[in-house]
Amino acid sequence: MIRNVFLDLDNTLFDFTKAEHIALARTLRLLDVDPAEATLCRYSELNLEQWKLLELGKITREQVKVRRFENLFRELGTAASPEQAAALYETFLGEGHYYIDGAEDLLKALYGRYQLYLASNGTMSVQQSRLASAGIAGLFDGIFLSEVIGADKPSKAFFAACFSQIPDFRKEETVIVGDSLTSDIQGGKNAGIGTVWYQPYPETQAEEIHPDAVIRKLSDLPELLRTL
Repeated sequence: MIRNVFLDLDNTLFDFTKAEHIALARTLRLLDVDPAEATLCRYSELNLEQWKLLELGKITREQVKVRRFENLFRELGTAASPEQAAALYETFLGEGHYYIDGAEDLLKALYGRYQLYLASNGTMSVQQSRLASAGIAGLFDGIFLSEVIGADKPSKAFFAACFSQIPDFRKEETVIVGDSLTSDIQGGKNAGIGTVWYQPYPETQAEEIHPDAVIRKLSDLPELLRTL
């Protein structure tokens, strides 16, 4: 029987892709760089590459923030400052929030029935700002941000730190739900807990990392949890 539910934030509860495009477009305009759709999409690719390196422990969080813009501006051939872009982008990203379809209803359905925990690799200041904007921090029994913990998903150290703060914790009563195979699902497997992959695109299949369950809509999660 599941008692503890860990939820990822970006692209699981909050629409990070939408927030990213809006914040990035505002940033580029201030730096006199054309926020063309192709540029926004290319940034997303470069950004993901850097976060993957962070998950592998090859670079630091501060390097992620700047290197994604260094790589983008190098490709664009612009002299805009990566450091300035990183600061502007982080400020804009923390303003407001955009829910994934069904996320608000999901939280209402789970609250009071499970112990809810938020587990995110996102930047602390950005995540705290967006949680405050959404007014949902009080729904969680614990909010675990890797920047605070000092370790990132999918490391065992991240989850061990989370588990140590949960009274009467049992792995067999715990599941993590998230959109990232390499961060959420691999992290859950490393930690020895159940894994649910939120993947709304049916054409996308898990390859090397295999979750215990897959949901296409957040509204499918409550019923699934009752069967685990």
